[in-house]
Amino acid sequence: MSDNNIRPSKSSLPYVLGFLAFWANGENYAAASLLPSIAADLKLSISEAGLSVTAYMLSFGLFTIIFGPLSDKFGKGRVIKVAALGTSLFSILVGFSFNLESLMFFRVMSGLLGAGIFPVTMALIGAEFGDRERQGAMAKVLGLGFLGGALATVIGGVLAQFGSWRGVYILYGLAELVLSILVLRLVPNGNIARGPFNIFKFYAAAFRNPQLISMISVVLAIGFSVFGSFSFSGYYVQTLTGFPIITVGLIVAAFGVGSITSSKLLPVLQPILKTALVPVAGIVGALSVLTLLIPLASGQPSTPSLVIGYFGFGLAFVLLQSTLVMNAQAQLPMMRGTVMSLVSFGMFVGGGLGSLANGALIASGHIEWMYIIAGVLTLSGAFSLWTILSIIGRKRRHSLA
Repeated sequence: MSDNNIRPSKSSLPYVLGFLAFWANGENYAAASLLPSIAADLKLSISEAGLSVTAYMLSFGLFTIIFGPLSDKFGKGRVIKVAALGTSLFSILVGFSFNLESLMFFRVMSGLLGAGIFPVTMALIGAEFGDRERQGAMAKVLGLGFLGGALATVIGGVLAQFGSWRGVYILYGLAELVLSILVLRLVPNGNIARGPFNIFKFYAAAFRNPQLISMISVVLAIGFSVFGSFSFSGYYVQTLTGFPIITVGLIVAAFGVGSITSSKLLPVLQPILKTALVPVAGIVGALSVLTLLIPLASGQPSTPSLVIGYFGFGLAFVLLQSTLVMNAQAQLPMMRGTVMSLVSFGMFVGGGLGSLANGALIASGHIEWMYIIAGVLTLSGAFSLWTILSIIGRKRRHSLA
């Protein structure tokens, strides 16, 4: 399939869904800069206000497992449309919270419905695009999604400083609502599968595929490395530099810029490097993460080192993650939604474990190990994926011989 054969509405899918992911992903990360304002306004402690973040993440993680099989049964587009419209409305309602209970309820519903956006979007992109365009389209969605997360602290911080935390959630909800309307117009519903819905049957088929399960283990390592360290990136930069939160957010946003850049580089690099793209991305990622340690080691708050480090880390992450997603879906092409649920759950669990471990490292005064471990896991994850893909390639060639 060539670009000339892609309908205008189809060619716009990565951008429409990518910007939806931009706002949906950003809504989660924006909370980090809003907790003091939420606590003061609703007369809560910081720990009570923080429960809204926990509520969002737990509901998101749990329902990620459910939405994938639902999309394989009832159509990916249908699930995305319901999830996009629902999360936009509940995001707006967060801005009208009046106590802890209402805040928790609206955030739980936002997380629950948000779980139906990102993983199912990646499954839909995998189904709609041919082999030549698929990874580039996935990289666009990934890049925009993580750019939204990287810029969220800036957007949230600016709006909270000059307005109110309520305005942040209302803005994010309205932006998601606009994208939801475009999604309703542009995203195909998909087919409804025959037979009764049985979630255990979907996952039983997935767990019988050893190559897929091996890839999920790599996803866990990448999640630990990227999400586990990214959660503390703002704290790391602010500790080193003493910059205000807006400047810190702009530095960390280099991660998102690197993510977007990777989607532009993929069509150039892939024909040249082929499968070697994976280890090259791992090496770039590991070196970038170690670059982040230069200011800490030298005692000088080197802004260029931080920007280069986060840019390279974002670049390598999307190159690796888009390769992982594309090849994981290829293992069960008729069950892409279920596969993406496993991938997203792996990222969520890996990121949660990484955040827990890195929080302990920071508390013990060994913040440098956060990035040392991230660099080792990025490199080892990349070479593990390269090995898995080589085994799959040999089996495919053997079956054709």
